[in-house]
Amino acid sequence: MNRYESAKELYAAFGIDTEAALETLKNIPISMHCWQGDDVLGFDRPDAGLSGGIQTTGNYPGRARTPEELMADLEEAYKIIPGKKRLNLHASYAIFDGEPVDRDALEPKHFAKWVEFAKKHNIGLDFNPTYFSHPLAADGLTLSHPNEEIRNFWIRHGIACRRIAAYFAKELGTHCLNNVWIPDGYKDIPADRLGPRMRLKDSLDQIFAEKLDGVIDCVESKVFGIGVESYTVGSGEFYVSYAASHPGVYYLLDNGHFHPTEVVSDKIPALLPFFDKIPLHVSRPVRWDSDHVVIFDDELKEISKEIVRNDAVDKVLIGLDFFDASINRIAAWIVGTRNMQKALLFALLQPDLKAAQNEGNFTDILVLSEEAKTLPFGDVWAEYCTRSGVPAGSEWLAMIRDYETTVLSKRG
Repeated sequence: MNRYESAKELYAAFGIDTEAALETLKNIPISMHCWQGDDVLGFDRPDAGLSGGIQTTGNYPGRARTPEELMADLEEAYKIIPGKKRLNLHASYAIFDGEPVDRDALEPKHFAKWVEFAKKHNIGLDFNPTYFSHPLAADGLTLSHPNEEIRNFWIRHGIACRRIAAYFAKELGTHCLNNVWIPDGYKDIPADRLGPRMRLKDSLDQIFAEKLDGVIDCVESKVFGIGVESYTVGSGEFYVSYAASHPGVYYLLDNGHFHPTEVVSDKIPALLPFFDKIPLHVSRPVRWDSDHVVIFDDELKEISKEIVRNDAVDKVLIGLDFFDASINRIAAWIVGTRNMQKALLFALLQPDLKAAQNEGNFTDILVLSEEAKTLPFGDVWAEYCTRSGVPAGSEWLAMIRDYETTVLSKRG
C-alpha cells in the first residue's frame, strides 16, 4: 500500500473522504496577483516609482521589467502550481505599444495582450484601478480629494477600469472582480474626518452608477499606510457600511489590513449572513507591514476552515496580495499560492464537528480537532500534486534556480 492509500484509510476512520476533498480542491480558483513579479511598479509609468502608503523592500535580481518578462515569469510559476488559477491585474499594467494615455483614458485595447495571455492559459482575469504611483496621488488623496478636478480625474479612472473589467468578463466567459483600494488618509490627526468620507461616498456612487455585465464590484479597507498613519478615509466601518447599503458592491477582506488583534477568519462568518459573495485578499501581516509572502500558518488554516465548513467555497473569491523583493519573486508566487491551496486542503480534511458543538460536546471537539492535526495531510497533498502533474515537495526549487540562472540573471 502506498502512502496516499494508507492516509486515505486513516482519514476514513474520522469520516473524511480524501477523494472528495481532492475533487473539491482542484476546482477552487486562486487569483494570483501580477504585482509580485515586478515589485508593484507596473508599465504605464515605469519611472514613477512606488508610492501611496505601500512599499516594496529588497533588491533581489531578476525583476520583470516588461510585459513579456512578467508573462514569462508567471508561466514559470504556473508549471509548479497545481489547480485552478486566475490572474489579478492592476490598471498600471496597461500595455500601450507606443501610444501611452493617462489613467482616466484607459481602454480595453490597452489590456488586449493580457486577454490573449488569459485565453492561452484558460484563466479568468480580475482587476484593480491603480490609485497610487501617480502625480495626482502625490499628496496621498484621490477619490476623497478636496480639489474637484483631481477627484474627477480619479472618478473617470474608476469608470474606465470597470469597463475594462466588463471587457475581461465578456472575452473570457467568467466574472471579473473589480476591486477599489485607495491610499487616502492623513499622517497626523485630521481637522475633518467626515468631509473626506462624504466625498469618497459621492465618488464611489459615480463610479458604480453604470450597470455592467460580468463585473463584481468591491471595496477594500485598510487600517493605515506609510504616511497616513493617523487617519484612513476608506476604513473598515466605512466600506462595510457602503457595501451593505449598495446592492452589487461587496466588501473585500484583506487579512493584512486590520488591527493586530483582529482576524479575518472571524469576519468571514460575520459577513456570510448578509452577503452572497465575499472577496478575499490573502496576505500575511507582520507588525505594521501587511504584505509578506503567505505561509502555512494558523490564521491561514482558520480562514480556510471558515470557507469550507460554511459551504462558502463558491462564495469567497480568493485572491493573493503580497510583494517581496528580497527573495526570488517567482518562488514567492509559488510558495504563497501553494500554501493557500494547502490550507484549503487541510480544511477539507477536517472532521465535521458542528453537531458536537450544538450538542454541547466540547470535549469531543477538542479531542478530535487535536487528533486531526497529526493525520498524514502531507501524503494527501503529495497525491494532489502528482495528479496535477507538478512537483509535490521542494524539488521544484531546482527548477526555479535553473530559471534564475538561465533567464533572471541576464536581466541586469
